[in-house]
Parts: sequence; structure tokens; C-alpha cells
Amino acid sequence: MGDIRAFIFDLDGVITDTAEYHFLAWKQLADEEGLPFTREDNEQLRGISRRESLLRLLKGRVIPETIMETWMERKNDYYKSYLDDITPANRLPGVTAFLDDARQQGIKCAIGSASKNAKSVLEKLKLIGIFDVIGDGFSVVNQKPAPDLFVWAAGGLHVAVNQAVVFEDAEAGISAAKAAGCYSVGIGTANISHANMVLQDGLANVNVQQVLTHLQAHHSNHE
Repeated sequence: MGDIRAFIFDLDGVITDTAEYHFLAWKQLADEEGLPFTREDNEQLRGISRRESLLRLLKGRVIPETIMETWMERKNDYYKSYLDDITPANRLPGVTAFLDDARQQGIKCAIGSASKNAKSVLEKLKLIGIFDVIGDGFSVVNQKPAPDLFVWAAGGLHVAVNQAVVFEDAEAGISAAKAAGCYSVGIGTANISHANMVLQDGLANVNVQQVLTHLQAHHSNHE
């Protein structure tokens, strides 16, 4: 792998945690339509697209495409109403210092999120200017675990995929990073043990140099 020149961050669960808002929005839709939906069900929706989330919510039940479109729009409207409450205080612990550290070291930064609301969330977090490239649900056709979004983000940053580190909290995201040929850092405690490095506490207790040192050591051990 090449020298690390770029970081690509998932948004939900890495930079901020809007998982609770997603849960409340899906729960509202599920309750209105008489669909069983629990917090355990919601854990299975981490890092996947809105359409795939709805298919999992339906648990095999088939409904017409037009109704699926309407339901996805409704869920998104509910979700966006929760997003109105987001402020810079909703940045996860350690995020601000870690991003500042990365920029000071000349590392390019991008977002690689399946969310179609990524830009509005970043604006509310007052982070939109920090990122050189913002990859979201509109950027590529094939979402995670396909590698396309991270390949797209690396291209936008003008770095090779093997010079980029992906920070992800979801199994599908780590799989996408690996398929893309990027380094991967798993955030949190989901099924992310296949990442090159795991930070259970997120970005709170780590600095950029520690991440770079660990990944480069991991890489030389596997050459």
C-alpha cells in the first residue's frame, strides 16, 4: 500500500450519531403501517441504503413500488424533522480535535456516506468546510458494501485508493473499504473486527499519528 494521504469518514456513527433519529423515523413509519420494528431490527440497518432498510423492515412482505417510494419519502421527512435539532454539539467526542489534527498534518479529508442528507447534516454540524470532497447517497449508484463510494471519494481527493483510510462503524462499510483497496478503521462495537484497526471509543482517545503508525505497522506485517 502507498503512503497514507487521505482520510474518508462515514458520517453516521463516526462524525455524529443520527442513528437514534433514523430509529425514531423508521419506528414512526412502522407503527403507522402496523409493521413490527424493534431496536434490534434497527441495528441491522446500520450503513445500508434507505431502500435496503425498507426491504428489511418489510421482512419479506411485498408491496407495490409506488407505495415503497411513498414510504421511503415519509420516513425521510420524519428523519429530516429530527435533523432540525442538530448543532455542532452533536459532533461525537474527539471528532473536532482529530479532524483539526488531520488537516494540520496535510491529510486530505472526505465524507463517504450512504445518506442523502449528508450535506445538510454537515452544515448543521458546521463541518462542511472541513472536507475536500463529500460523497453521499447521490454520488454513486452502487452503495456499500460495494466499493464504489470510497473509490469515488479517493478519486475526488486525487489519491490512490491504497493511500486512503476509511473510518466506518458498520460491517457493510468496512467490507466496502476492503473491496476498494483502502485501509480501514472500525469505529465502535458493531461487527467490524475485519477492519485493519478497531477504535471502540471512536475518535475520542486517539490522535492521527497513532492511527498512521498502527496502520503502517499492520501493513508491513502483512507484506
